[in-house]
Amino acid sequence: MSAIFKDHDLGRRIKINWWTSRVAIYSALIIWAVICLFPIYWTLTTSFKLAPDVMRGNMVPWWDFTPRWKGWESIGFSPRLIGEVSTVREEFLKRFWNSAIVSISSSFLAVVLGSLAAYGLSRFSYRFGFMRNSDISFFFLSQMILPPVVLALPFLVLYKSLALLDTRIGLILLYTLMVLPIVIWIMRDQFQGIPIELEEAALVDGLGIWGAFIQIVLPIALPGMVAAFILSLVLCWNEYFFAALLTATNATTLPVMVASQTGSQGINWWSMAALSSAAILPLVIVAIFLEKYIIKGMAAGAVK
Repeated sequence: MSAIFKDHDLGRRIKINWWTSRVAIYSALIIWAVICLFPIYWTLTTSFKLAPDVMRGNMVPWWDFTPRWKGWESIGFSPRLIGEVSTVREEFLKRFWNSAIVSISSSFLAVVLGSLAAYGLSRFSYRFGFMRNSDISFFFLSQMILPPVVLALPFLVLYKSLALLDTRIGLILLYTLMVLPIVIWIMRDQFQGIPIELEEAALVDGLGIWGAFIQIVLPIALPGMVAAFILSLVLCWNEYFFAALLTATNATTLPVMVASQTGSQGINWWSMAALSSAAILPLVIVAIFLEKYIIKGMAAGAVK
């Protein structure tokens, strides 16, 4: 009988420990989710506040404050203005399309070039002076350590001489260079995780190097490429320094428009919050639709 009671007590303690650990884990995850999502919640609710509500720090709609469309009216997207012609809305859409075209083009170009460079570094041995493959890979990554302000004057002079100031193509080329090192680093780890025997078998079956790369390697590395593309897209979409430095009217992006809400009269918090909410939304949609690829890429070691 004593053995039966001991087994029963042991089983109960194990069950209690299991539930305790689960409650602790999920509580920590919920707290962390709240911390991560609170800035988005704050930004979204601020876009519906009036100035006194912003200054008082009211947070709960219909409890602390009555939502108004003032922030969205400032960019022409309130229900009252949505069917009317709005120069502010046209300006916003222009900046939005600038950001979309520049970010998508730069990310796509960086993933294509970065994948080719990473495949070469993972499959072939190179020697450039004293540098080997690992040194070359670190050299690419080390370019991200350089502060952007150091490159401000050289790029300003270069772009002026090449007539690339205030152009989309100028930002696309610069953003591609900006995110290319991290794409190379991510994709190198991705390709190194793919057995080389698969390519050797494809070569035996009659495929060439390019055929093996396109038909065998790329489908396996696709989740990592999508993860690298999304990371590049986020970095390009949120970039402010070079967009403010190298553009003026034609190629200005959303981050520059958000920052322009500050003036001599203070900060238009509701306008800035509405613009920020509209800028966040596309990234949220992309993350939702490509979630499975992000998870596969992270699980395969594409993001470390």
